[in-house]
Parts: sequence; structure tokens; C-alpha cells
Amino acid sequence: MASTFICRNQSCGTQWEPNEVSIRNEGQGLLFRCPLCGARNYVERLEAADGSVVYEQIEGRPLP
Repeated sequence: MASTFICRNQSCGTQWEPNEVSIRNEGQGLLFRCPLCGARNYVERLEAADGSVVYEQIEGRPLP
């Protein structure tokens, strides 16, 4: 699993630690908005082997 998230906005590309972003559902699936440029970056909610919840960044928007 990725330990950092990367803004998918081509002109931004800033890396963020998971604790630096807020993951929420704005009606189009789980995402975080880049704190620098505001771009939507989609994530998937997964459960780690120890039972904790982790998020993995995905390309594009999630399937409905």
C-alpha cells in the first residue's frame, strides 16, 4: 500500500502523507482534495491484515 498520496493534477503532483489530507465522500466516491490546488483525488477503503482501515489511491473515479 502506498504510504503517501500524490495529487493527480498534472500541474500539481504534490505528495501528501495520509494524515495531511481529509478523506470524505462528496457523492462521487471516497476522495481527498489536494490541500494545495483543490483537485479531487480518489481513494479506495481497504482493511489491513491487522484489521485497521487504510486508504489506497486509485486512478480516476471509482466505478458506480
